[in-house]
Amino acid sequence: MIERLPDEFFIIEEVIVFIDAGFLSKLSKHFGKGRYLKFDIIKFAKKLASNQNLACKHVFYYTAPPFQSYKPTSEENKRKESYDKFIKSINKNKEITIREGRCQKIKNTYHQKGVDTLVTMDLMSIPPLHKNIKKAILIACDSDFVPIISHLKELNLRTILHTYYDKNRKSNFSTSNELIKTVYKYILLKEKDFKNIPVK
Repeated sequence: MIERLPDEFFIIEEVIVFIDAGFLSKLSKHFGKGRYLKFDIIKFAKKLASNQNLACKHVFYYTAPPFQSYKPTSEENKRKESYDKFIKSINKNKEITIREGRCQKIKNTYHQKGVDTLVTMDLMSIPPLHKNIKKAILIACDSDFVPIISHLKELNLRTILHTYYDKNRKSNFSTSNELIKTVYKYILLKEKDFKNIPVK
C-alpha cells in the first residue's frame, strides 16, 4: 500500500500574473454581449494560475483613469468617481499592485498611453527581484510585448499568454501570430473563466 505524502512535501511553483485591464475589460464586454461581466480580479488571476498547477504570488493590474476634459462634463466626473471608488477598493488588497497609465482622446476615440511600458518594466524586474520565479502569466493581446518576452526567454523565464481571438473579420479581437509563437504557451480565455468567479 502506497501512503499519501503530507501536503508539505508538495511544493507548488509560484507565478506572477500581469493583466492588461483594457484588453480584459473589452473581452468581458464581448462575452457579456455588450454588458461588462462583473468578476473578482484576484480570484480570476489565481484561478488561471491554478489551472496551470501554479500558485499566484502577486497580481499586477495595468489600467488608466478615464479621460477628463479641461472642464470635465458631468458624465466624465461620474466615470472618474466610479473609477476612483474601484481603485480605492482594490488597493486594500496587498496581493495586487495597480499601475496607471493615462487616457488620451484622439478624434472622439480613447486610447490608453504608457500602459505597455509599465508592463514591460515590471516583467523586466522579475529576474533580479524574484529569482525563484520561472514563469509569468500575461493576459493581453499586444504584439508590442514580443521583444520583452523574447528577452525573458533568454533569461529562462517562460511566459504563459492568456488571450482571445476569433476568425470573424469584423471582430475587435486580433492576436499577432508573432506573439503566439514567442510565448512558452498560450491559452484562449473563455466566458466561463469570468462567470465562475463573481464579485462578492
